[in-house]
Amino acid sequence: MKIGIVCYPTYGGSGIVATELGHLLAGNNHQVHFISYSLPTRLDSFQENIFYHAVEIPHYPLFEFNLYTLALTGKIIDVAKYEKIDILHVHYAIPHAISGFLAKDILNQSDGLKLVTTLHGTDITLVGLEPAFQPIVKYSLEHSDAITSVSEYLAQKTYQHFNTGKKIEVIPNFVDTNLFKRLHYPFLRKQFADDDEAILIHISNFRPVKRVPDTIKVFAEVLKYIKAKLLLIGDGPDRSEAERLVKEFNISNKVRFLGLQTSLVELLSISDIFLLPSQSESFGLSALEAMSCGVPVVASNIGGIPEVVFHGETGYVAELGDIERMAKYVVSLLQNKKKWQVFSDNARQIAVEKFDSLKILPKYQNLYDSLL
Repeated sequence: MKIGIVCYPTYGGSGIVATELGHLLAGNNHQVHFISYSLPTRLDSFQENIFYHAVEIPHYPLFEFNLYTLALTGKIIDVAKYEKIDILHVHYAIPHAISGFLAKDILNQSDGLKLVTTLHGTDITLVGLEPAFQPIVKYSLEHSDAITSVSEYLAQKTYQHFNTGKKIEVIPNFVDTNLFKRLHYPFLRKQFADDDEAILIHISNFRPVKRVPDTIKVFAEVLKYIKAKLLLIGDGPDRSEAERLVKEFNISNKVRFLGLQTSLVELLSISDIFLLPSQSESFGLSALEAMSCGVPVVASNIGGIPEVVFHGETGYVAELGDIERMAKYVVSLLQNKKKWQVFSDNARQIAVEKFDSLKILPKYQNLYDSLL
């Protein structure tokens, strides 16, 4: 089977899932063609059956803004025509589903290219609700051959906001549990914390919806009860505010801003608690990767997070913005080693049993087969 995958190449959940799916499909002898404006973040090594096609965006003085949607449409047409793509799988509705529909319509292949749209979150709950975008997104969804969402929460939100009669199949995000597993890195841990200090970690793109300042506030509250360090992985618009807050709380010697990192397994393996106080999270891929490494998660009780983080089993969830409650949950785990170990074991077990990549891949393969 020849599959085209359209995704954002940046450091974010939708692009990571799309890239990892491509790796899995290529490993199963499918030919995978990635189409994006830049090389996807995790497409960082050669793999047979994987090809990358760059979208070149024309720049003309007449146009004040770039024409990515149209340039993407043109590239999809080019790749679909010359590589004879069977399935075009677009991740994130805007503008990928729109470009995918236009390309399919222009190609006019009644029995040819099939369009699969996977919804990841803010493409539906935030951006897609903009009055200028809502009817376009609705139209592209209704003209997709299949729609999937990464959580039941997101599927219900899509039905609610877009009133679409198309069936949405829930296929959760996944993790390679053979890669994301807890390993022993004593020397790395010593670089960040003393033996009597716990390590808390947060990984995100530092957008406002991730509420990185809340992570700082929870950590500051935790420090009243235990010795700890905080690792902040990622970068984005809220980094400067987070840095300001760290200085305000006078905890600069307790917090490390590590920026974008690719060595996530090593950093998760030395961590004790993963913090995710987001205000919008349709699944929580970073939380799943943490759980796969045996790291209990303390998160906000919103969106699809409760479908991943099982309260009282693999971590805890609290009301959005409830800093004291989240801090209390962190302290209760770190002050009870037996309890932490139970949560750690549970987190790993849930990741393996419910979200392992080899258990999720057949769901996509069966979907593709049903369309051909």
